[in-house]
Amino acid sequence: MNYAIIAAGEGSRLAQEGIAKPKPLVELQGEPMIGRLINIMLRCNAQSISIIVNEHMTEVREYLESLTLPVPLHLVVKTTPSSMHSLWHLSKVIPRGKFCLTTVDTIFREEDFKGYIQSFEEDKRHDGMWAVTPFVDDEKPLWVDVDEEMNITAFRDKKWEGATYVSGGVYAMTHRAFKVLNQCIEQGTSRMRNFQRALVDSGSKLKAYSIDKIIDVDHAGDIATAEEFLGKR
Repeated sequence: MNYAIIAAGEGSRLAQEGIAKPKPLVELQGEPMIGRLINIMLRCNAQSISIIVNEHMTEVREYLESLTLPVPLHLVVKTTPSSMHSLWHLSKVIPRGKFCLTTVDTIFREEDFKGYIQSFEEDKRHDGMWAVTPFVDDEKPLWVDVDEEMNITAFRDKKWEGATYVSGGVYAMTHRAFKVLNQCIEQGTSRMRNFQRALVDSGSKLKAYSIDKIIDVDHAGDIATAEEFLGKR
């Protein structure tokens, strides 16, 4: 499996709340968030890891450049207006085939992630598999509509009666998604959630994989919440 990490945000909310470190280097259980992700990916059959950081994240770039990994590390240094644009730049270096993308501040338990990756590795029917969760942590969640077989039928900004899942910020797909991504860029589409909608509109077969809890680190208080969550078994 190839992996990709979006770590191109500025982490402005954390900085405003007194966290001096760039978000990717904020430690959880003594390990930088981005390092934790990389190590989990290595333990989940990583063939390559591609990462984008913005041009102002000198410390993060230096940290990544100091690593010695057993697989290729493709580092993109680029300031982008959105996660969708970050993925577009990553698409130039991600090897063909299946890959899994996550944002650096998406926190999940390793055992849950392993089950998710294994499910996508074994899947032969779908173009992508999205990690979804019934736990709503995001300030502006993207709600995921599914049918009785957990096939994704729509992505919605607002909750509706009977809605169960929100996007967990972890996306597994194949390189075929890049055709839709390129069209979105050409059409001036913005935001990752609109790319996801475009995938559904294109006829891509997307499956939802439920994980009971995924959280985001957006505020200073989320760091303690994440450490407590990871400490529980």
